[in-house]
Amino acid sequence: MSYESYCRSAFRAAVALPILLCSCHAQAEAWLGKASFYVLKSRTASGQAHTTLTAAHRTLPFGTMVKVTNLSNDHSIIVTVNDRGPFVKGRIIDVSIHAADLLGMRASGVARVKVETLPHETDLLP
Repeated sequence: MSYESYCRSAFRAAVALPILLCSCHAQAEAWLGKASFYVLKSRTASGQAHTTLTAAHRTLPFGTMVKVTNLSNDHSIIVTVNDRGPFVKGRIIDVSIHAADLLGMRASGVARVKVETLPHETDLLP
């Protein structure tokens, strides 16, 4: 093997490995279920103040960004998980009141939604 072909194969391996590692970690997950909204006047479980486009989820790590789509009107938003919940059986996510407004679910209080995790920006770096 020539030095040039050795360098090319070493370069390919060095580039491919991080991409493989990142693509495994960046795989999105999705759930269908019910969402509700909440008004919080205190700090969240993550210690942050309640902000406009946030959500509560039972298990996703704080800081996870998720796309929430209201299945009845197809409105979608991206929220950041910074709290724990919901604690009502059959619900998969609680969104902030502002997020509920954008999803068109504030009047009903509950909506059928699709929740999809989005890759963290560092997961996309080679």
